[in-house]
Amino acid sequence: MNTTAKDTAVDVVIVGAGFGGLTAAVRLLQEGIKSFIILERASQVGGTWRENTYPGCACDVPSHLYSFSFALNPNWSRLYSKKPEILDYMKKVVDQYGLQLYLCFNTDVVEQIFSEQEGRWRLTARDGSTFSARVVVAATGPLNRPYTPAFKGMETFQGPAFHSARWDASFEWSGKKVAIIGTGASAIQIVPEMAAGAARLYLFQRTPPWVTPRDDRRVTNFEQKLFKAIPLTQRLYREGQYWFREFLGLAFLGNQIIRKLAKKMAIEQINKAITDPELRRKVTPDYEIGCKRVLVSDDYYPALTRPNVELILEPIEEILTDGIKTRDGKERKLDAIIYCTGFSAAEIDMDAKIIGRQGRNLLEEWKAGHVEAYYGLSVSGFPNMILLLGPNSGLGHNSVLHMIDSQVTYLIDYLKILDQTGPNGFLDVKQEAQRQFNENL
Repeated sequence: MNTTAKDTAVDVVIVGAGFGGLTAAVRLLQEGIKSFIILERASQVGGTWRENTYPGCACDVPSHLYSFSFALNPNWSRLYSKKPEILDYMKKVVDQYGLQLYLCFNTDVVEQIFSEQEGRWRLTARDGSTFSARVVVAATGPLNRPYTPAFKGMETFQGPAFHSARWDASFEWSGKKVAIIGTGASAIQIVPEMAAGAARLYLFQRTPPWVTPRDDRRVTNFEQKLFKAIPLTQRLYREGQYWFREFLGLAFLGNQIIRKLAKKMAIEQINKAITDPELRRKVTPDYEIGCKRVLVSDDYYPALTRPNVELILEPIEEILTDGIKTRDGKERKLDAIIYCTGFSAAEIDMDAKIIGRQGRNLLEEWKAGHVEAYYGLSVSGFPNMILLLGPNSGLGHNSVLHMIDSQVTYLIDYLKILDQTGPNGFLDVKQEAQRQFNENL
């Protein structure tokens, strides 16, 4: 689609061209709905898999499960694919379903206003382009706003310093002294990559994560040929992966036996990779497994045992022009600092305005109160708007693409009911229904 399209009127506007937006688009086409447009602020599709370019970037859900249900890929090279292969897969699905016709790139939506008289949303992009739609599907995702803590003196550091989600492609760490701040999902992928080349790698940890084995490997030629020749085998394999993870997910819901098994598996991985009792103590969490995101890796713990890697628990007091000073007064000289400090997934700091009925501002209301929705999908007072991966709809044990699939099924049903309300009609969740849902949640 013309990337400078203006004053476009359609039935459905999809905001975001990551996995959520593309899933919604394909499912609309499968329902025979062609009056829609996908607005993407960047110049290509991909969402998280376009934005993150750090070394070692990969998915922590098996590829055969972390893929579109309507476009299974028999050619995954590994059980856990890396970023380039995932992004390439998404682009192929765009080509397969002809989604180029519906994509509008370089379009950053900054305002959405609902008209009760028309039963339509009017959207305005940063460049002044406007769009009108009966339904808005917000598919911007929760992991697109990097979070960097405010450390004293951080603006004075004279070397390269950046967030892992804003990776500097020109940065060369070989032979350098580098600090990585944070031990979350991105850090445990970056550390093994950098540890082999850096002169010194300082890893600053606030809270140790629970890390379970990844058990990654190459997908064999036989498996690829089997999945291609008999697609049912891949669907059965995918189904098995799904239910295995649902079984493990019972640990989060109070099953003590499964929780103990998961904890035992994580402890065994620590003991197998690390012999130094002090390092073992540093990486062993003192909280129940599942209280924070459980990570998967085969090479994180071995990387920590390298002689050029130091795991630091002492809090950061100040960032200096040439290093970091910790609370114990120790200073470490550095060439670069990398912030692996996650995203603003729950905080409301979006640069956008969403105005619903009676002039209500969604983001301002969320800032002032609780971030909530009905099933994470609809918000009372903001009709004809569906949130994909909205409040409280994420999960920590299975593929989020399954969640998106289910949410888009809700969207399809929503559109069918909306069609029965007339040309200017709209659907608005009752406040009481939303309140009861969130109280139960």
